[in-house]
Amino acid sequence: MGNIGMILLIKIDSSLHTPMYFFLQHLAFVDLCYTSAITPMMLENFVETKQSISFIGCMVQLLAYGTFATSDCYILAAMTVDRYVAICNPLRYPVVMSQRLCIQLLVGSYVMGFLNASVNISFTFSLNFCKSNTTNHFFCDEPPILALSRSIINLNIMLLTVSVEMNLMCTVLVVIFSYIYTLAAILRISFAAGRKKAFSTCASHLTAVTIFYGTLSYMYLHHHTNESQEQEKVAFVFYGIIIPMLNPLIYNLRN
Repeated sequence: MGNIGMILLIKIDSSLHTPMYFFLQHLAFVDLCYTSAITPMMLENFVETKQSISFIGCMVQLLAYGTFATSDCYILAAMTVDRYVAICNPLRYPVVMSQRLCIQLLVGSYVMGFLNASVNISFTFSLNFCKSNTTNHFFCDEPPILALSRSIINLNIMLLTVSVEMNLMCTVLVVIFSYIYTLAAILRISFAAGRKKAFSTCASHLTAVTIFYGTLSYMYLHHHTNESQEQEKVAFVFYGIIIPMLNPLIYNLRN
């Protein structure tokens, strides 16, 4: 409801038709999509005696989740660039953050998300699965699925690790360097009211970025043991359910 409300509000209110809210609208859409790919079936499995999903359904769920979760990373990075230009180059902001550039950044985010998810899924579901059909997770995530295969999965683990590291590194570096220049520009502002307003502009986005990247890194970049699988399920609750619920609250209350 929070994400749908934010999408409709930005769509209806012409004063919100700016690059900042353009990206925020699509962040809400992506959050809505990847949590909806997982949560309804997870809740159904909590109350059903037979907790199952078809092989094709598992592929589709993982594709949707992987696509939109990866796109989320790049949209957050694009939002950081938008805040950097707005604070460091305010007079050039309308020219630099043109509609064409915003659309290109958005399309690139979706394309990167789809390519990342489809490559990993094609490698994962080409394996042989004849050891078990029970995953130790709430949904069809890649590490628990790989644990069911009798094939050699070293290449798949390496591919998953490299893809997550690449996507995280590219987007996190954009976030870090953008905020370094942004904070330097804020500290150069001579009057306190201006600094407070600039910090307020970045605070909601920085909060969302920290929670999202922190949980994602924990889920995919540490060693996958039986004990860690239980911890990953707890981390997923934050990453897959709580963060998409918190984002509308964070951004709506701040803006």
